[in-house]
Amino acid sequence: MRCYIGVGSNLGDRQGNIEAAIQGLREAGGIEVTKVSSIYETEPVGGPQQPKYLNGVIAINTELEPRQLLLALQKIENQFGRERSVKNGPRTIDLDILMYGEEEIDEPDLKIPHPRMHEREFVLKPLRDIVQG
Repeated sequence: MRCYIGVGSNLGDRQGNIEAAIQGLREAGGIEVTKVSSIYETEPVGGPQQPKYLNGVIAINTELEPRQLLLALQKIENQFGRERSVKNGPRTIDLDILMYGEEEIDEPDLKIPHPRMHEREFVLKPLRDIVQG
C-alpha cells in the first residue's frame, strides 16, 4: 500500500533526528521508503511556546495494516524518547500517517487521512514535493 508519513522534529539535532527516523523506517519490517521530500524549517502550530520545527514527508510502500503501521511509527518515536504529555508540545521526533492508500479510518487513536493535514502548509508543501516530483 502506498502511504505518506509526516515527519517533524524541534528538539535536539532536528536534522539528525529526522534522518535517524527515516533509517528506522528503512529497517522496519514490511516498510519500503520510496521517496523523501525536502525538509523545511517551520514555525510551531498550536501548543506552548517552543523552537521551530524541521518538517517533511516520506512516501512508503507497506504491507502492514494501518494499525500495525501506527505501532511501527510509535516504536520509532519511543526510541527517541518521545513524550506525549503536552498536546502539540515540542518533540524529538513526530511521525504521522497522513494517507494510507485510499483508506478512511476514524477511530479515537487512528484517523486516516490525517484530519488536519489540509490546514497545515508544513505538511502540504513537502507532500506536493513528493507527488509532483
